[in-house]
Amino acid sequence: MSPRIIAAAAFFLLAVTTSLIACTAKPEAGDTTAAATGDTTVPAAAAAIVDTDGSTVVVYKSPTCGCCGAWIEHMEKSGFTVEVHDLADVSPVKRELGVGQPLWSCHTAKVGGYVLEGHVPADQVVKMLAEKPAIRGLAVPGMPIGSPGMDEGYDKSTWQDYDVVAFDAQGGTSVYAHIKASRE
Repeated sequence: MSPRIIAAAAFFLLAVTTSLIACTAKPEAGDTTAAATGDTTVPAAAAAIVDTDGSTVVVYKSPTCGCCGAWIEHMEKSGFTVEVHDLADVSPVKRELGVGQPLWSCHTAKVGGYVLEGHVPADQVVKMLAEKPAIRGLAVPGMPIGSPGMDEGYDKSTWQDYDVVAFDAQGGTSVYAHIKASRE
């Protein structure tokens, strides 16, 4: 294997590890959020997706995750209203909303009767809400560098192509969109 490939792989692993550490970091002392108090109960509203007009995105995330905050900013800049719920552990919400573990990323959201997992681009959310496909939701598994919220602080030459994956209630998946990295 060439030294250049090894260096690129090492950089990628470092970037992903750094991002995951940031998303799972413990809250600061004195933080009074649910995460700081150890409250891992799923809000009752998480069980039922009640927003049907598609304008409000309800996000469940760790209070210490910077990339989740950047994704929220991306959604707000794209015209969505965002309601944020900081939790010590988002996995109960993921399970309750039917997100299969292979699709998991750092945050889970719901909008217009659908579930969003990870760094789904706003334009794909708008497309889904307009088309109203018979799916449970969209996911961007992992944390691809260059996806919304994972695009800051990285040289564009390192941005990755990635798939937006549609998933259904039975665990079936298909590629909804293939996103080519914008390296310009």
